[in-house]
Amino acid sequence: MAGIPQPAFYMFMCQVERPEGFPKGSCIKPHNRDIFQYLSESLMKNSVMGTVVPVQSACMNRCNLGPVVMVEPGHTMYVGLTKEKIDRIIAEHIIGGNIVEEYVIQKEFWAEAISPEQMRKMSGVR
Repeated sequence: MAGIPQPAFYMFMCQVERPEGFPKGSCIKPHNRDIFQYLSESLMKNSVMGTVVPVQSACMNRCNLGPVVMVEPGHTMYVGLTKEKIDRIIAEHIIGGNIVEEYVIQKEFWAEAISPEQMRKMSGVR
């Protein structure tokens, strides 16, 4: 008996919207409130919904670079999203298998991952 296939990708999109003038930035602003809906519709139009799961996410701490989306597997973060960029990410990365490098977060904003053990040490927990 065959099982239910797993999705090939998950796309986590930050949905945090903060008030204008808030010290920390905001991925969602009045002009792009429909961007997650657009992502979902684009996945459907491209007939890949199901193998790609769009997920509404909390803050990913890259607030001034938003809107942001994290594509898994691969831990690829795309920043400064627009509807046009979403279309290209779906066509080239999701369908074509090639990361759209020019939309990927810059290395100075996205260093190597830190392990839970390292984080606990930095926090003074033994």
